[in-house]
Amino acid sequence: MLSVNGLATQFKTPNGLFDAVKDVSFQLAKGETIGLVGESGSGKSVTALALMRLLDDRSSIVSGQVLLDEISLFELPENEMRSIRGNRMAMIFQEPMTSLNPVLTCGFQVTEAVQLHLGSNKAEAKAKAIQLFEEVQLPNPSAVFENYPHQLSGGQKQRVLIAMALSCNPEILIADEPTTALDVTVQKTIIELLRKLKVERSMGLIFISHDLGVVNEIADRVLVMYKGEIVEEAPVKTLFKHPVHPYTKGLLACRPSVSYHLKKLPVIADFMDNVTTIEQIRELYKYPHNEIAARKKKLYSQQPLLTVKELSTWFQVSSGIFGQSKNVIKAVNKVSFDVYPGETLGLVGESGCGKTTLGRSILRLIEPTSGSITFEDIDVRGLNKNAMRHIRRDIQMIFQDPYSSLNPRLTIGESIMEPLQVHQFYNDDTQRKQKVMELLERVNLLPEHFNRYPHEFSGGQRQRIVIARALALQPKFIICDESVSALDVSVQAQVLNLIRELQEEFNLTYIFISHDMAVIKHISDRMLVMNKGEIVEMGDPDEIYHHPKNEYSKKLIASIPGHKF
Repeated sequence: MLSVNGLATQFKTPNGLFDAVKDVSFQLAKGETIGLVGESGSGKSVTALALMRLLDDRSSIVSGQVLLDEISLFELPENEMRSIRGNRMAMIFQEPMTSLNPVLTCGFQVTEAVQLHLGSNKAEAKAKAIQLFEEVQLPNPSAVFENYPHQLSGGQKQRVLIAMALSCNPEILIADEPTTALDVTVQKTIIELLRKLKVERSMGLIFISHDLGVVNEIADRVLVMYKGEIVEEAPVKTLFKHPVHPYTKGLLACRPSVSYHLKKLPVIADFMDNVTTIEQIRELYKYPHNEIAARKKKLYSQQPLLTVKELSTWFQVSSGIFGQSKNVIKAVNKVSFDVYPGETLGLVGESGCGKTTLGRSILRLIEPTSGSITFEDIDVRGLNKNAMRHIRRDIQMIFQDPYSSLNPRLTIGESIMEPLQVHQFYNDDTQRKQKVMELLERVNLLPEHFNRYPHEFSGGQRQRIVIARALALQPKFIICDESVSALDVSVQAQVLNLIRELQEEFNLTYIFISHDMAVIKHISDRMLVMNKGEIVEMGDPDEIYHHPKNEYSKKLIASIPGHKF
């Protein structure tokens, strides 16, 4: 169906031309799914945009040929290429919230595409859109038709984009990171949906991801991209059993394994000698079983650092034209647990289960409705504002989105120094700046980063910045809220390793919040599974993973991408 030969693209940068894609060639057969895998910056999305001729003015196609059933796409005039897009080739873009227009209803955005490409009238286009919403299994399609993007969940927005891409019955669908940052259960549903639609419509599918575990669930053949080049190509089963290129081994190994207890996760640098195997590295980093038992015995012989009893956080929501009726949302409902000094308590569950609300309630960033919170024998709920500010020196929080939790007008040095000034740590700003430099170095950033702004960093670097800021006040306890959910698996491994190293170095205690059971199993000493505001299971991560008692826990485990590997 599709033949790509010698594709090369360049970007214009202040330092000259940058080769984003170098000599990429591959073929896609009818009904086949190709997985295109690599880290951010490897050239995956640029390759896809080049195929669709959607690159912006800063970039250009230098060389190569793309044939769609013998039609050379790079030689077509723009008006003919426009008829190819949507009708024969369609693309699901990476971020559904930025790909959908926030001021137009979801129904309008799909009908617009149908009317433009198929020449349908308004009534026909509406019927087609609702039928597509049914096909992608959106709940209450007629209501979704009238909804705006902000009224839908992440998974629902992704389905709207899939419906839009399918609206003109394309022969080839390009899905660019369609499951990144989604809950594992929603991710599994989207993968199953794409697989089903591909078979029903006999489409070719190019599935782009940074996660080989996800690609294993859907692809027939995998292309691994590194620094703009395809470094390995193989059928998916062959690639998983016998990876050849060091980079492929690194991508496979750096995702948390459910089969191994590792002191640290492998990273791509571990494999660049071209000799090391995944098994050798895992054996090297494996936690001795007696060491795990000794650690847990020591942890749970202590008095709890934090005790939460019957904690509830409820919200009243008005409904009706004049807000006359009140509904109560029980975001957190009668939750009880202890956290011990030096422990990592994992909190896992889907979006909307109450994880983040629980974390913020402990810090009283959201006021709880009832229950008690005791930290070092102090009744946290009984403290006034000044006393609460003082205790927040000891309990810090790493928020879910590092970019939105950093002030874009402050350099990252100023952002990290600010809490030191507020709490009057050290004698003057010279000493504070020196401390910030030490913290930046400790989280593997450079002293010269002090004067740069948040937008000048990658996602992984911003995550390190907010970790440094949380450490600035020398806390005893840190709540990590989805600290690695939107990161490439390779960067995720580095950040998880850093979090564990800092725990040992500074004797930190964590509540680690995530929707990813594999991450929680790797990082945690104990695990809490949360659903609809309540703790449905609590215990040893191994025990819960291998012998889950609750149906919801079983569902989360079954949704781990590539969980059998």
